[in-house]
Amino acid sequence: MKTDGMTDEEINRRHAEKMAKKKAAREKMLAGKTREKGLIIVHTGKGKGKTTAAMGLAVRAIGSGMKIAVVQFVKGVWETGERKVLERFPDQCVMKAMGEGFTWDTQDRERDIAAARAAWEFAREAMADETIQMVILDELNIVLRYDYLPIEEVLETLAAKREMLHVVVTGRNAKDELIEAADLVTEMTQVKHPFRDGVKAQLGIEF
Repeated sequence: MKTDGMTDEEINRRHAEKMAKKKAAREKMLAGKTREKGLIIVHTGKGKGKTTAAMGLAVRAIGSGMKIAVVQFVKGVWETGERKVLERFPDQCVMKAMGEGFTWDTQDRERDIAAARAAWEFAREAMADETIQMVILDELNIVLRYDYLPIEEVLETLAAKREMLHVVVTGRNAKDELIEAADLVTEMTQVKHPFRDGVKAQLGIEF
């Protein structure tokens, strides 16, 4: 077989040379990355997958022998597949589902604020627990969006966290101040969603 006048042998040789250069460049880049630190990670955006990505990190951390804490600020009233899985690792995962649903579910601002405050106090305790290496603050961005917690208090706590503690924050509309403080920020962009075609939330996909 020939492509652009080249034989398979020539194509394979050029490919090997190209990949060797890529490998050398990558190894050079990685050689300069020697720091270790606990990261502040933010998953935000209108697209689906923010909590899903965070729960993937939870599974990865547990598989790596780490102890984690998951605090759900909004979805506490929902039965979810990830909660059922994580509850099977009680020695490695502390999970508190402390929210009462989205604010349009409760329609009670004071109740929402009280639930957010209780969840945040537990989150602070988890961050102070030296046996815990990752804390996931699921849907904290929604709480901050509605000003149920002061962003200044959250930022101050994150800034004072233990050096090697990873903190993951999810939810739409992450505040600019949180994005600035984070080490890693991913924005989920929605391209298509079955909800627009009348498809309801699916078991194993949304919950």
